[in-house]
Amino acid sequence: MVDGYNIINNWEELKEESKHSLDSARSKLLDILSNYQAFRGIKVTVVFDAHYVKNSMEKHEFYNNVEIVYTKEFESADNYIERFVAENSSEDNIIRVATSDSLEQTVVLGLGAARISARELKVQIKEASNKMDKNHINRLKHDRNLLEHHLDPVVAEKLERIRRQRH
Repeated sequence: MVDGYNIINNWEELKEESKHSLDSARSKLLDILSNYQAFRGIKVTVVFDAHYVKNSMEKHEFYNNVEIVYTKEFESADNYIERFVAENSSEDNIIRVATSDSLEQTVVLGLGAARISARELKVQIKEASNKMDKNHINRLKHDRNLLEHHLDPVVAEKLERIRRQRH
């Protein structure tokens, strides 16, 4: 679970983006978390406060398989996360909560969740991104579409003999 606005306000590039467009900062965060979720094979839920939005109802959406929760009026992201952890955390189902709010970290730890700070999440995402890049480069090296892979073996052997004669 990710406290969306807490992460946006703790990652400098997203914080700067949010000064111009909060929608854009949210979209960038969701893109980052979508890639991270796919690479790690985990479920990511991002919770955004809507508690100051008059008459807002709790709303669930999906963006590239990342679940997005907008809280209802008078409910903060912290309240939603705490309730979710209390109802769903168990020894078999460890929930990790990403927030840099130290009080929230303490509360979710007490409820049985693991906690991760915004900075730690950013480091883990960077490491995952580097691994994705390396895996992609290695796959390209091994999956190259070379002409020799499509030649008839007899033709390939004749061409190889010609190549050897020239050297």
